Amino acid sequence: MAMDRTDHCILAMLQRHGRITNAELAERVSLSPSACLRRVQRLEASGVIAGYAAQVDPAAIGLGLQAFVRVQLKQHDAATVERFVELTNGWDEVAACHALTGDMDYLLHVYVSDLEHFSRFLLDQLLRTAGVADVNSSFVLRTVKRSPSMSLAPPDAA
Repeated sequence: MAMDRTDHCILAMLQRHGRITNAELAERVSLSPSACLRRVQRLEASGVIAGYAAQVDPAAIGLGLQAFVRVQLKQHDAATVERFVELTNGWDEVAACHALTGDMDYLLHVYVSDLEHFSRFLLDQLLRTAGVADVNSSFVLRTVKRSPSMSLAPPDAA
């Protein structure tokens, strides 16, 4: 989808202020409310805006321990990969799962209540059922930056 500078401004504003009213958004990007709404609806329909969500503090809901878990599968056939992906999508502890290049196959971002919860997740779910050959875990000591916003490169002026 072709996007212009105004579309980029709309996206940047919505990333920072997801609950902004259409009238306020229109004012900030110098559009009429109806033109602004049409642009937002076009960005949603095209999939550029994938959805809206509240940002929740994990510690405030009892998920005080985060880990990044690198996973290597035993086999890489379609059935094993499909099973791993299916299981991963069903685990509430996994906030994100990324397929990787390099010596590990996947990177999981895991939120759990404590080390015992992590141990149960690792031993009872990840290692027991998912066709995993190896894992390497790193625990988050402190989050330095957490932002749902992405850098939006302005469209070429040409």
